[in-house]
Amino acid sequence: MEVAIVSDMHVPGQAKRIPDAFRERIRTADRVIHAGDFGSKEALVDVQALASDLTAVYGNADPNDIDLPNVASVNIAGVTFVVVHGIVNPVERAVSSSEGVVMNRDDWVNAIADTARARGDEPVVGIGGHTHEVEDAVHDGVRLLNPGSATGVGPDTEATMLTVEVVDGDIDVTLHEA
Repeated sequence: MEVAIVSDMHVPGQAKRIPDAFRERIRTADRVIHAGDFGSKEALVDVQALASDLTAVYGNADPNDIDLPNVASVNIAGVTFVVVHGIVNPVERAVSSSEGVVMNRDDWVNAIADTARARGDEPVVGIGGHTHEVEDAVHDGVRLLNPGSATGVGPDTEATMLTVEVVDGDIDVTLHEA
């Protein structure tokens, strides 16, 4: 099963739309996961129209009235994907006196891994956005993925996304640039 993973579009505030090659990947994927920051209701509607099956979360640059959860999870071919934008660690916020605000890369990897472990069954993959930087790493036993920015909004200037082939509990991740 092919999963297209995108995030941080910021349309129309910082970009006009996602590249045509990414639109086609979204259109043909079995499932699409979006890690937040569509940027507008229109951008969300655009992705919903392209995707046959969409799992998406709210990002800090999304309008307040966009109806998306802060955390979502979906099981695909034996792998649980847990999605959170990555500006806040909801687990830390729930169990400590801090606000759980993500301030650096260490905070980000902890936020994604903590949320994935709290919400998902093994094997689990944590997906986040927010940093606009591509990530494919393992942290505390959790595979972490960040597709970067689907429109090339800084700090990176290349538009990026990921596709993941999921077969019998195994995943194969591919980075795409436009």
